[in-house]
Amino acid sequence: MAKKSVASLQTGSKRLTKAIKMVKSPKTGSYIFVESIMAPEFVNDWLNKQ
Repeated sequence: MAKKSVASLQTGSKRLTKAIKMVKSPKTGSYIFVESIMAPEFVNDWLNKQ
């Protein structure tokens, strides 16, 4: 149920990645989008956890 979209961001000397994950809301059953900006090496861990 996680659809991923990853974009690379570069600010100064840091390289960051914005990841967007679609998750199902436990209350309503509808889908919501969760966004996070992080280092590229943490993206797969973030997308795999629920």
